[in-house]
Amino acid sequence: MTFKQAHWNEPLIIERSSEGRVGFSSPICETPTVSILPELLRKRPARLPELSETEVVRHYVRLSQENYGVDLGMYPLGSCTMKYNPKFLDKLVATPKVQDLHPLQDIDSVQGILRILYDLSQWLAEIVGLDKVSLQPAAGAHGEFTGAMIMRAHHRRNGDLEKRDELIVPDSAHGTNPASAAMAGFKVVEIPSSREGCVDLQALRSSLSPRTAGLMLTNPNTLGIFEAGISEIAKLVHDAGGLLYYDGANLNAMLGKAKPGRMGFDIVHINIHKTFATPHGGGGPGSGPIAVTKQLERFLPVPTVERTDRAYYLEFDCPESVGKITSFWGNAAVLVRAYAYILMMGRDGLEEVADISALNANYLAKRLSEIRGLELPFPGKFRKHEFVLSAARMAHETGVTAAHLSKRLLDFGIHAPTVYFPLIVEEAMMIEPTETVSKQELDETVTAFSKASAEAYTNPDVVRNAPRNTSVTRIDEARASHPKTMRLTWAHKAESA
Repeated sequence: MTFKQAHWNEPLIIERSSEGRVGFSSPICETPTVSILPELLRKRPARLPELSETEVVRHYVRLSQENYGVDLGMYPLGSCTMKYNPKFLDKLVATPKVQDLHPLQDIDSVQGILRILYDLSQWLAEIVGLDKVSLQPAAGAHGEFTGAMIMRAHHRRNGDLEKRDELIVPDSAHGTNPASAAMAGFKVVEIPSSREGCVDLQALRSSLSPRTAGLMLTNPNTLGIFEAGISEIAKLVHDAGGLLYYDGANLNAMLGKAKPGRMGFDIVHINIHKTFATPHGGGGPGSGPIAVTKQLERFLPVPTVERTDRAYYLEFDCPESVGKITSFWGNAAVLVRAYAYILMMGRDGLEEVADISALNANYLAKRLSEIRGLELPFPGKFRKHEFVLSAARMAHETGVTAAHLSKRLLDFGIHAPTVYFPLIVEEAMMIEPTETVSKQELDETVTAFSKASAEAYTNPDVVRNAPRNTSVTRIDEARASHPKTMRLTWAHKAESA
């Protein structure tokens, strides 16, 4: 379990600067340069670092060696589906045919990419079991917001938007669900989970009313448990006049197994950057296409990609559309990756993704729940793609919390899981291994957890003061997150003095 992350004493690149150093010289331009900026904005030359090419390359290579990513090992962030993604896809979108496309090109010159987008929208509709897809939303939460806006448009068309102002969200939902609902103008009604870790049907019945616009739900839910009562949930919501929204964050476990449309969902967002092979993190890149039933098609954002017998085109003439929600037509590079990934995997391959992700999750859940101090809440339930452990017993017995334990895992070369979510589990550790992790890596993860647990009971200070072997050791989290501490720009020392 010996692990030592690279640690370079690497200053900021501007601090490495030395006047007169040049990395690359372009040919001299004979045409006089003319600044288009007014004098007011040309206060002084940009103070850019001056370095040789060698210095620049070494600087960024050192920084990369101090970082951890999915190419180095398992990234078990629960509900993020941080799977390894084939390098073939990165190479594909780096080709000139993709890179050189421009959204303002004449429609006749972009028939190839329009065909890709059209076919992808058809495939995604088939995968989730709904009728029409918009590829425009730029992220999962953006898809949620778009879906909530479609709910508003639907109820406005029916003449009851003013009274249908409540959107129901389970207490185990992702935090973006209530945020998206509130941003769309709805009041959020939270309902509790049952003892089985699913939607409490009695609480749902009590919450439904003529004011209900809909229910936002993830299936399988954040605990990794499939909502077995989904048919009854759908009937209750629809009988109350509401719509059922599917948060596609956990779609990886459903590929080829079950379709949200057949469960009764009216609106589905799909995390391309999770399920369909685009690396994500750090705020991007993302894509969150949204699928809807036939009755909701008219409200999709414009434009949609359509086709005739002779050509593909962009349709803007949609008078009941919720409007434009992003620049141009969507995140094309991410969508091309998804198109190629689906082609590469095929129907059987996508179903195998669900099989192996569930196998890995249940194997790891069983092994980790046997470790001292760790428990699996809601036992006896088969998990899908992820599971949530509780370190509450360890915290009560040793003072070592889920956060402490997760930081100690970093010392063993294991990325920390998602902690303290969902809020319904005390000292929660949410883990999703994904289908791209081998049994050997899973066993290494079990060994790391076992060692950290043993230390918690024999030498808890070691765990509480972790990590020690990483390029950045333990930080003061409260100070680091304080707005007066955070400084996201570099300032010259003379200016700061």
